[in-house]
This record gives sequence, structure tokens and C-alpha cells, in this order.
Amino acid sequence: MSFLRRTLIAAASVAVLSASFAAAAQDIKPRLIRFGYGLNEQSNQGRAAKVFADEVAKLSGGKMKVRAIGAAALGPDNQMQQALIGGAQEMMVGSTATLVGITKEMALWDTPFLISNVKEADILLDGPIGDKVRNKLQEKGLVGLAYWENGFRNLTNSKRAITKMEDMQGIKLRVMQNNVFLSTFQTLGANAIPLAFSELFSALETKTVDGQENPFNTILSSKFYEVQKYMTVTNHVYSPWIVTVSKKYWDQLSKDEQKVLSDAAKTSRDFERKDTRAEAAKAMADLKAKGMEINEMSPAESDRMRDKLTKVYAGIGADIGMELWNETQAELKKIRAAK
Repeated sequence: MSFLRRTLIAAASVAVLSASFAAAAQDIKPRLIRFGYGLNEQSNQGRAAKVFADEVAKLSGGKMKVRAIGAAALGPDNQMQQALIGGAQEMMVGSTATLVGITKEMALWDTPFLISNVKEADILLDGPIGDKVRNKLQEKGLVGLAYWENGFRNLTNSKRAITKMEDMQGIKLRVMQNNVFLSTFQTLGANAIPLAFSELFSALETKTVDGQENPFNTILSSKFYEVQKYMTVTNHVYSPWIVTVSKKYWDQLSKDEQKVLSDAAKTSRDFERKDTRAEAAKAMADLKAKGMEINEMSPAESDRMRDKLTKVYAGIGADIGMELWNETQAELKKIRAAK
């Protein structure tokens, strides 16, 4: 075989291989990420999940694709959390309260009357205290990226208006599967019943439970007004959500891919907080228009509740560690002094 012929054959082979690699590159599918959440697609959680998915696609140039799956289709929060830890699911956003059994420091965010307003919430959650608690998740197989806002929690029930602490006596109140919420409402006189959120509407409808406590937005988007007559504005807990990633999955990603998810989580956080607050501002009026009887708990009654919860506060401090408890109180004092 002549030198020229060998050269032509070699060149043709290279061309074929190059074309094959180019075709293969075009066939590479984007990295698919299942992102679970509990509320429906039309909720503030659903809208922010879409923003997150769009931002990931944009920042990755289409190389990463988020499939947002709502309405607890992948299971309730605690089931999804275990799926993330085991590596069977990639991402989710859910309540910090259901993480307490995994990372005890998360109980800090369940402290009744800890946070007074959204400004305090943002500074505390996005600052060193929030980072310290969020970073503890890595020890348990999860990576926390950003806190979203669920909002201040308020009481609803189908029995009677709650204007004072004694009105809670005997109310079968659904609470999250979390010891702080259980002990808080038991101490305040309610019959606290732990139940997954995905089961809540049916339980209210069948009177298995009389009431529940959630932010205005969730009460509205979940249509609890269809099965609840009374709402009391208590603002008893500022309730955050947290965007988490399976650590098993996270460790497989490149630094650039990790940055895409981290940046997208922060962008969606900023959107979600603004969206949630705008919706909450009108949600109470919407709930009233839909027939709910609404009253506000007086400051004096809130103070009575705080006094009643002294042992609950001591228990939270002991559980999360007094160092973190004291650091949080010092940070809040600093935030309030800067007003």
C-alpha cells in the first residue's frame, strides 16, 4: 500500500471518529435533577420551584435540568429527606421542622415567638447563625443551600374562635412531626396530634383533627378555608423552608455544577420571599372573603403564652446546645439594637 493511500485512509478514519464524537456529544442528555416539594404547583412554593428550575437551566447552559415535582408526589417531607440521604432522590425543599429528628440544631427555628418580623428572619437565617445550623446537615447526608420563607404560623380550627390560651383546651390540633411543636401545643392546652401535611386536608375534612397551624399562604393555597371556620392570628412561629441536596449526589458534581445549584437556590430564595410576602399581605383578606372568621391574638395573650412556655424554651436550649442558643439570643439583640 502506497504512503499516499495510507495517509488518505488514516485521514478518513480520523474524520469518521470526529463525526462520531460530535454526534455522541449532541446526544448527551442534560443532568436530570428531581426536585420535590409538598404544596401544589400554584402555591408560592410551586412558583419558586419553577424559578429555581429555570435558573439552573440558564446558569448551566442547559446541561442541568430540574424536574420540579409538587403536591407531595414523591412523598411527605420526612420521606423525601430520607430519599435524599440514601441517594434515591436529588433535591427538595421542605420544612426545617421535619429535619429536627435528623439534625437537632434545626429545632432552633421552631422556637415559639423567637423572631418578631421578616427583617429579623432574613438577617438571622442568611447570617452566621443560619449558616451554622444549615451546615450541620452535611454530617447527616444532606447539603442545605438556602432558606425560603414559609411565613409566620397562625391557628385555624372548626370548633370555636380562640381569643385566649384557655380556648385551646381540648382542640385536636394537627402539628408537624416534631417534638418542639408537640410540647409547645400540649403545654398551651391543645390535644396535639402529629400528622404529615399530605394527610392534613382529609383529616380536617373528616374531623379526625379539629385544627392546624400554618402561614396564611399555605392555608389559602391548600384550601383549608373549605374545612375550617375560625382563624386566629398568633404569629407564634416564623417558619422557614430549606432547599436541600442529597450529599451523595452533591459529591458527584463538579465545583461549577455545585455553584449553579447554590446560585440558583439563592436567586429563587429572593424571588420566593418577595412573592410569599406579597401573597401573605392579601391572603388574610382572601380568607375572610371565603368565609373564615378571623381574630387577632392580643399582645397580652401572647405574653401569657411566652410565660407558659418557659420549660419548652429550656428544653430547646438543652437540645440544640446552650452555646447556639446564647449565640442566637445575642445575634437577635444586635439586630434589634441596629433598628
